[in-house]
Amino acid sequence: MHGPNPGENARASMQARGPRFMGKIEKAKDPRTTLLRLARYLGHFTLPLATVVVLVVGYTLLGLLGPYLMGVAIDGFIATKDAVGLGRIAALMLGAFAAANLLTAAANWLMADISQRALQRVRSDLFRRLQTLPLAFFDRNPAGELMSRLTNDIDAVNQAVAQNITSLLASVLGMAGIVIAMFVLDRWLAVASLFVLPLMLWFTNFVAVYTRRGFRDLQKDLGQLNGVMEEAISGQKVVKAFRRGDAILAQFRVANEAAYRSGVRANSYALLLMPLTGVLGNLFVIVLAGLGGWLALQGLVTVGIIATFINYGQNFVGPLRQLSNLYNTLQAALAGAERVFEIMDTPPEVDAAPRAVAAPMRGQVRFDHVKFGYRRDAPVIRDMSLEAKAGETVALVGPTGAGKTTIINLLTRFYEIDSGTISIDGVDIREIPKADLRRRLGLVLQDTFLFSNTVMENIRYGRLEASDDDVIRAAEMADADHFIRQLPHGYQTLLSERAGNLSQGQRQLLAIARAILADPAILILDEATSSVDTRTEVRIQKSLLRLMAGRTSFVIAHRLSTIRDADHVLVINNGEIVEQGNHQSLLDARGFYHRLYVSQFKGQEI
Repeated sequence: MHGPNPGENARASMQARGPRFMGKIEKAKDPRTTLLRLARYLGHFTLPLATVVVLVVGYTLLGLLGPYLMGVAIDGFIATKDAVGLGRIAALMLGAFAAANLLTAAANWLMADISQRALQRVRSDLFRRLQTLPLAFFDRNPAGELMSRLTNDIDAVNQAVAQNITSLLASVLGMAGIVIAMFVLDRWLAVASLFVLPLMLWFTNFVAVYTRRGFRDLQKDLGQLNGVMEEAISGQKVVKAFRRGDAILAQFRVANEAAYRSGVRANSYALLLMPLTGVLGNLFVIVLAGLGGWLALQGLVTVGIIATFINYGQNFVGPLRQLSNLYNTLQAALAGAERVFEIMDTPPEVDAAPRAVAAPMRGQVRFDHVKFGYRRDAPVIRDMSLEAKAGETVALVGPTGAGKTTIINLLTRFYEIDSGTISIDGVDIREIPKADLRRRLGLVLQDTFLFSNTVMENIRYGRLEASDDDVIRAAEMADADHFIRQLPHGYQTLLSERAGNLSQGQRQLLAIARAILADPAILILDEATSSVDTRTEVRIQKSLLRLMAGRTSFVIAHRLSTIRDADHVLVINNGEIVEQGNHQSLLDARGFYHRLYVSQFKGQEI
């Protein structure tokens, strides 16, 4: 008979499942620094944490009290056949165990609350930092990887903080308390116990090392399996169109088999820990029982002390097993926290503008010897100079990859130029706060992005303070009102993820309406009509001409027929302006633009 180990109830469910690993089981590169940074988030809750420590110490001591009282009962009341005293000691033991369980529940509840508040701050700081990072950062880091840091890595930290801090503290205190209690009761039995402990620790560490390696391989194979499934699901149209279902199934079977084999190896090591520690725990008890029995025959110890030692020996195995489980979980948590802090340490987007823009922009844009490359060794824009007068419509044309969209990215300061200057109304855009600059720019990009919200709110995204009437007028100008009113709930229709319940053309019309509502000084249209049919394109062109009146507009279009009325056409190739003029003059020159135009309208009269 033996009482529950300190914190046993709190850990029972986790032990029943075996060790749980979140994310890659790998060590943090700098665990000490990561731990200190993580501790700062918990440092905001000093008083609640101190309460948790007191509660853990309390239920640990009460857990140690149970086996001691059992020994007292054997020596003091069972041996003397004192039923009344035995009843009192049994009631005291029951009260100690009940109080230990209550304190355990209170400590776990309080620690869960502290951890969730701390992780709420971590998530908030991480998400806030993501909003400040430049687009170049998102080019280097896929969305899935960033989502993994926001979810899986923080969940790994949550597992360690919410569920395991109290278990770790209780395990360490419990083991230390058991060793101290053993030496207080009988030093010879305690010394005999110490001969078994190194063997137990060595076996536990040996199994933990191979378990960690096994789960690292499993996580790698699971990642590849998830990649296959994600591509198969997101690319269903392509899979079906090219009849690649059998190939996808074969690829899945290979990845699934690899995950199966890794899972068998990893879990075999993990499940080996339980019987090994059980055998070693029994060896511990056998040594104590054998030596204790000999000492009892010599009259050096009582039967109650032997029973207490055996109880302590059995209770010692639980915390030891728990520590080996916690080691992997804590390593995963520190590695996850380090990945989170890595993003937090990424320098934010540069915005050192000294002054705000007081007067409205007229919209005169000038590029002066601008050079830029997404990589330093691969220039995309080469010594480019251009000028767009206020109210002028400038068309950017050229083959795919020529640098047209890059020019827009530089004007909006999505990326910073390597050299040269870009100015608006004579002011270097690096001297204009990005918020002020982008407030005066209206964008309709080739890749339309709409949010999972109502049609009304998606258009209002261009100007959050706009009234419903303003939104409707913008939709009418974009020629979107007629199809919006045909939706199930009109302007209050809720769009699905990425507006999957609308056609590409309808999504483009909403994006145009959003830009119209923003009422920008400079309008940027990047293939704004590329996804609509010819008839709708004609209506949109009329709306856009009304919108562009009095505004500086940059138009990127592969359909050269859409830029006939542009004031100025810049022909871009390999990051350089190779021709410029209006539509007719460029055709008459019979150069690069003429060849582009003829390739689109071959067989038609120019």
